[in-house]
Amino acid sequence: MSAAILQAKLWYYQRISAMVLALCVAIHLIIIYIAVQDGLTANEILGRTRGNWGFALFYEIFVLACFVHAPIGLANILRENIQNAFLNRALPLLLAALILILGTMAVIGVVWGQP
Repeated sequence: MSAAILQAKLWYYQRISAMVLALCVAIHLIIIYIAVQDGLTANEILGRTRGNWGFALFYEIFVLACFVHAPIGLANILRENIQNAFLNRALPLLLAALILILGTMAVIGVVWGQP
């Protein structure tokens, strides 16, 4: 695959993930606003998320959109500003791994973790 085709595909993936992120952020902010409007505590909120598959699915989609979006953006920034091929490849991969692992662990912890 040529570099131009790869860049076009990455551009497309980042734009699609940005659309998903915009929707997820809006929904997340609405959820927070509604949840804390009546003065709920963190324990009460976590009590409502235990075993909630819908919550898990929504936030895992959020994590996956971040997993796609952020490393592509970081790779673009690094390519423009750093002339080190190793760092230009390694740092976006590291970021992708951290987002996927830590984000999924957070979803698992909030939905199925111990109270």
